[in-house]
Amino acid sequence: MVIAIGFEGSANKLGIGIIQDGKVLSNVRRTYITPPGEGFQPSDTAKHHQTHILAVLDEALTTSGISPQQIDCVCYTKGPGMGAPLACVAIVARTVAQLWGKPLVAVNHCVGHIEMGRLITGATNPTVLYVSGGNTQVIAYSAKRYRIFGETIDIAIGNCLDRFARVLKISNDPSPGYNIEQMAKRGKQFIELPYTVKGMDVSFSGISSYIEAIAHQKLADGSCTPEDLCFSIQETLFGMLVEITERAMAHCRSSEVLIVGGVGCNKRLQEMMGLMCEERGAKLYATDERFCIDNGVMIAQAGWEMYRAGIVTPMSETWITQRYRTDEVEVLWRDD
Repeated sequence: MVIAIGFEGSANKLGIGIIQDGKVLSNVRRTYITPPGEGFQPSDTAKHHQTHILAVLDEALTTSGISPQQIDCVCYTKGPGMGAPLACVAIVARTVAQLWGKPLVAVNHCVGHIEMGRLITGATNPTVLYVSGGNTQVIAYSAKRYRIFGETIDIAIGNCLDRFARVLKISNDPSPGYNIEQMAKRGKQFIELPYTVKGMDVSFSGISSYIEAIAHQKLADGSCTPEDLCFSIQETLFGMLVEITERAMAHCRSSEVLIVGGVGCNKRLQEMMGLMCEERGAKLYATDERFCIDNGVMIAQAGWEMYRAGIVTPMSETWITQRYRTDEVEVLWRDD
């Protein structure tokens, strides 16, 4: 029996979760929300995390019914992410590990998403679409690595949606992407937008710049509604993702797709991907907002796997990094 606690704070979500041999004991989260039209700055986000992290830790322990003495390892997000939020959460993880006398496990944020998705859905060896505010990757496992078959060459899909939300002053509560999704359901007109797929990679900066340039004029002259723009950007972006995911499936001869990351909660993305999977005789796996949005228990789960495989991080190496690619991690806990 191994019990792991995970600390996550790579962006505007602060999460602490505890897991015991695949059973989620607690999954507590706080979100830093800014006014409409504004993003979140690293320093302000770090202050939010610093303000709430001890209360979140106390709630996670209380909810789980686990004492610090019962915990086997303390896991934290090493990267990728925003520097200041990552650092303040890592400091707390290091501190409690020393106070409790527990080993530390430094976890790749992206691998955390994948391992949590595999645990919750039961997917065995899926082609993974990882879509979030800071990452867009199509991934498949091979020879002890999560190999990246395709990715964004500029900004992530979540960042593209966030920028679009700021143009229209869409609320950030609970998240810009969720509010865009709800508005898109009421869209009736499709507006053609740039569709940029380059082999296995995608580009979102062009569509972001284009829609920023045309949005206010189209809304002012009445040629479309905000809901039409939300519908159009979703259909275009998600179409690009389905295309590169299907191409990766064909290459890997895969019969499973797993969607992870915050944007993976979007029901329209799941619907479009599900149709593609149905046509290929494949199966789609996805999770709800408890586990697809950044959370602490996903870090605990990846750390649990690493700890059981004999991986611990010496205190001298418990730093953080804003750049930490998915394929840099040696996946020693999976059998080929």
